[in-house]
Amino acid sequence: MWVRVGCLAIGYLFGLFQTSYIYGKAHGIDIRNYGSGNAGTTNMMRTLGTKAGLITFFGDCVKCMLAVGLVCLLFGKSHSEMLPLLKMYAAAGTILGHNFPFYLQFHGGKGIAATAGLYLSLDPVMTLVAVVLFGGAVGATRYVSLGSILVSIWLPVGTILFGQQGKWGLSQGHLYELYAITIFLCLMAIFRHRKNIGR
Repeated sequence: MWVRVGCLAIGYLFGLFQTSYIYGKAHGIDIRNYGSGNAGTTNMMRTLGTKAGLITFFGDCVKCMLAVGLVCLLFGKSHSEMLPLLKMYAAAGTILGHNFPFYLQFHGGKGIAATAGLYLSLDPVMTLVAVVLFGGAVGATRYVSLGSILVSIWLPVGTILFGQQGKWGLSQGHLYELYAITIFLCLMAIFRHRKNIGR
């Protein structure tokens, strides 16, 4: 259990690097006081432009990959039989840290860019499907939130589909644990988009 908690904590610490907040402060604003009030890529792009949005996406994506990478270095040999699960804990911690940073009164982003980092750390095929879903939805409807929701739904769906085919190499108990985390992340992302859904 302590290993899981440690991976979650590592992720949370990486998630506290709020790219949009830091970039915004460097340009004299608190991004949470502009636009939608969300400390994420889309609001940065709408408020400070494409460059700011891309920097935010890159920073939030990479911090998840770095957290997962650190967990692989720390536990890759000692816990190789459950490494995909530990990677998921690290990614989940990063998304939680991004969404709920304690030093910003737990007012962060929605975790989609960090989820992109999770996909890139997880599997290239799942990543490709996520890109197609996001790009197709946004291209067809111009709703970034719809693309984000579809990407979030694909996370548990893809993880379960691949898992049932033996992709992750986990025991059945660890596999169900992995599924549970992805379902939690999906539901959290949908909840974070509830205002978008309402509109």
